[in-house]
Amino acid sequence: MCGLAGFVGVGTQADIRSMTACLVHRGPDDEAFHIDTENHVFLGFRRLIVLDPEAGKQPMHSIEHGLVVVFNGEIYNHAALRRELEGYGHRFRTGHSDTEVLLHGYAQWGESLPLHLEGMFAFAIWNSRQRRVFCARDRFGEKPFYYAITPGLFIFGSEITALHAHSGLTDELDTGAVQKFFAYGYVPAPRTIYRKVRKLAPGGTVTFDLAANDIRLAQYWRFKIEADDHAPAEKIPALAEELRALLTVAVKRRLEADVPLGIYLSGGIDSTAILALAARARGPAGIDSFTIGFNEPSYDESRFAREAAASIGSRHHERIIDITDACRELPALLASLDEPFADPSILPTYLLARFAREHVTVALSGDGSDELFAGYDPFSALAPARHYQNFVPAPLHRVLRAGASKLPRGNANMSFDYRLRRLLRGLSHRPALWNPVWLGALAPEEFSACFENPLPTERLFEDAIDAWDKSESRNPVDRTLEFYTNFYLPEMILAKADRASMRASLECRAPFLDSDLVAFCQRLPHGYKLRNGQRKFLLKEALRGVVPDFVLKRRKKGFGIPLMDWLGALQPAAGRADPGGMKQGYAAARWHGFRAKTEDERLFLWSHLSLLHIAAKP
Repeated sequence: MCGLAGFVGVGTQADIRSMTACLVHRGPDDEAFHIDTENHVFLGFRRLIVLDPEAGKQPMHSIEHGLVVVFNGEIYNHAALRRELEGYGHRFRTGHSDTEVLLHGYAQWGESLPLHLEGMFAFAIWNSRQRRVFCARDRFGEKPFYYAITPGLFIFGSEITALHAHSGLTDELDTGAVQKFFAYGYVPAPRTIYRKVRKLAPGGTVTFDLAANDIRLAQYWRFKIEADDHAPAEKIPALAEELRALLTVAVKRRLEADVPLGIYLSGGIDSTAILALAARARGPAGIDSFTIGFNEPSYDESRFAREAAASIGSRHHERIIDITDACRELPALLASLDEPFADPSILPTYLLARFAREHVTVALSGDGSDELFAGYDPFSALAPARHYQNFVPAPLHRVLRAGASKLPRGNANMSFDYRLRRLLRGLSHRPALWNPVWLGALAPEEFSACFENPLPTERLFEDAIDAWDKSESRNPVDRTLEFYTNFYLPEMILAKADRASMRASLECRAPFLDSDLVAFCQRLPHGYKLRNGQRKFLLKEALRGVVPDFVLKRRKKGFGIPLMDWLGALQPAAGRADPGGMKQGYAAARWHGFRAKTEDERLFLWSHLSLLHIAAKP
């Protein structure tokens, strides 16, 4: 796991060194460069050593093919690809470096290379013979890739901070993107919070042709449901067995490392499954598990993780944090992010990663399961949502929302009053908007009060509307699965995992995103994912006998923080100007309502706080 940076065009060695210096946390073990002064191509790299410590150094060259690569990630099928490429006549110089597979793979398959890769990756290959830079990002966007194009300059890197370190790139906040941030909780690709910087979409490629001075974007993969609605009960045992086998292989693929490896453990179904299968592969005594807990009982999962670890037999590590830890860590963490981040669990995720890094260099997580198997609360809300829209008159929507707003404010994680208010506000809009409105900090009708020049609702939510309307499935469960998997998973969950782990110089791997397992989920009818109101139905069936029964029966609990208790200590100083086209005074009024306990705007306040830290960056 590493950090890459590069540019083609105007700039100097000082620029590439400044860019790469911003990525030390991603690669604390080594630094190197490739500089082609004739073509004005500059590549920089920071390395976190995980595989082939000596031979895997980058930038890596293939002199016989005229190629140079910088690569962030892991290719889990690199051994199989190496054997295949050797059969085509390629000769490798390293022992088991997955980076070298990219060079020979590109020489063999060209720009179709990403279709052959099983893994998480972002890479750039300089083809000196064709004078092209080819860049690609993995299917789900586990690894970030940002780029910008200005006159005389194509620039790219693992973080926006690295791009802004180049002396030739000046930038500012994109006011439209700021509104999208409050609508979704993130800025959907290809936009970023900045005007000039773009992020390569998951499953996307970008090619810069120096000779033609031309840039070409392409999409080689996108998640979509390919199943029908037929889900007969007699197929459940066979499908559960197939799923269990696929997940077993996915975990084994991600256990390869030349450094210590462990498991994030919450005590929930997903992380416990990863731990149990890793323990079967390596033996429980050879596996470390990690969890953090809170002093606040509503948010603390450490007991569940402790029980799961004891049942499986891993070497378990636990740490408890409190508001003092949060106040000390949070400002620096928010300021270190490339973009504002609306998920408060970025903080415990970072603290967990830093804790694990004291013992291991690689950690496996359960990310991706909820999106693939309908694990979130909104999936259970889809059926009543349809009835609500069909039978509750529109004028009554406003009455019900007003009533819900007067409920006592709960402090517990996802308290009933909070979930009810979120649900009702989403149901005031058409189905294409349900998911983003349920998740976003502001509802569509609130943007005119918050922003000087509010975007029309159709433009604000164009990404979600387009995906919903163009889905090949007519079923709302499938459409919601596609929304979560194409938007929420890469932009929120995986971005959080990457930023938090890399800030701690830790590599994080997600077995549930294995390509074979994902293909199985794409073909799986939604009736096996959400069945008779039970979320993750088939996954639970597949894990019987693998994880303890008390884990399978446990109710899902998100990895949050005691936000209502902590916001009081985190609120910004009075009088600070709001950025990004926000009306001055709107946020201050929301903070006042929070302090007076007359409003519950926890998500907006957190999002506002995060935006302020990004806007304050030089």
